[in-house]
Order: sequence, then C-alpha cells, then structure tokens
Amino acid sequence: MIDTEVDIQTNAGVMNTFVTRPEGQGPYPLVLFLMDAPGKREELHDMARRISSVGYYVMLPNLYYRRVREFVMAPDKREEMFGHMNSLSNAMVCEDLQVLLDYAAQDSSAAPGPVGCVGYCMSGPFAFAAAAAFPERIKASASMHGVRLFNDAADSPHRDAHKIQGEMYFGCAETDEWAPPEMIDGLERHLAETSIKYQVEWYPQTHHGFVFPLREGMYHKASAERHWERLFALFRRNGVMPA
Repeated sequence: MIDTEVDIQTNAGVMNTFVTRPEGQGPYPLVLFLMDAPGKREELHDMARRISSVGYYVMLPNLYYRRVREFVMAPDKREEMFGHMNSLSNAMVCEDLQVLLDYAAQDSSAAPGPVGCVGYCMSGPFAFAAAAAFPERIKASASMHGVRLFNDAADSPHRDAHKIQGEMYFGCAETDEWAPPEMIDGLERHLAETSIKYQVEWYPQTHHGFVFPLREGMYHKASAERHWERLFALFRRNGVMPA
C-alpha cells in the first residue's frame, strides 16, 4: 500500500489527512474514514489500511485541525478531548468532507463514482449527516457505536435522513452509555417512517469502542471482525467496490 500524509487547505485552516491506497494504478473507490474522539492516530491508520488493502482509496482527516494539528490522548487529557469533540458540528464536518471530495477528484488514483463513509463513536452522526448532505456521492455510510444520532437538537442528523439515497448502517454496542437503547429505539422509529434503505444491528456482549484493537477492556475481537464483514458487504451491495 501507499501511505501519504497530506495537508489540505480548507476555509478554516489546514486539515492534515492520512491517505492510503493500494500500490497499483487504480483508480480505487473512495472511502471517507472519520475518527473517534481520541483523535487521528496510528491505530486508526491501521484500520484505514485494512480498508485500503482490499482495493480502496481511504482518507482519514484530523477533524480537530481547527484547534490542534495532533492530539495525543492520555488519562489527563479527557477534558481537552471533550473540548475538541464538542467544538465540532455536523455542518462543519460536512464542509470538511466536501474539501476531501474535491481533493480526491484531482487525484487520478481515486475513482469518481460512488463513495463509502464510516464514522466511529463521535463521528457516527457525522457519517449519518454526510450521507444526507452528499446523496449523489455517498452511497454507503456506516455509523459504528455512534453517539448523538437522534436527539432534540436542531441539527440532529436524523432530521435530514429522508435525503439519503444510498444505504445507512448503524452498528450498536449492547452496552453503551453514550448511545443508550432509548436513543436507538427512537432512531429506528423515525427511520421506519422514511423510505430510505437502512439497517440497525446490535452487537451482543459489546461495549462502546469495541472495534478498536487497543481499547483495553472494550475490544471484542469477534464483533470487530463482524463489523469489517458488514462494512465491506455494505460497500459492495451499494456499488462502492473495486473494479
């Protein structure tokens, strides 16, 4: 695989982004990989590489670039982390994703067709919002143990769900204080009233963050592997697949 770190200019600053793709000429379908709250790091780079290894052009941006170029999580950094996380909005991230789409459009290694997206934890709602904001491009989007998917906020992503033209997948941990069952139940009731294609799946015996190999005490290997299976199947059945 070919890995690069690129600085991409936005209206708000310079968004440092990890890009990984196979070594061939391509072009390869684009996948937008959206980080969880602890930030862009090597653990996520490895996850992006796993997607890339089966034939995708993957972009993993530092969504905290407006505040910090590199955030390194530590036990005494939780308050700082929440400050960075709460500084973001669905609209801000969608603006960033437009810049990523524009960047990829100028790279001959990235295919111009359907796009996949996956957001973890804090980025679950961003992946949800992005599917509605870019219905002509994002045809397969996944939220894994996503937070803030359905609430009373004016910008709650469920409000635009009817605009989605592709498929939306929600992978939910069985025990998750950040995404309690009542939120998911409300989300399901709302989505049932739309005509969009979606799936909500519970992962038994899991907790928030179960997909991350380095999340001590939370990582659940069998469920993490199932999430990869579900993600690649989601991409394939919606036309986001290597030639």
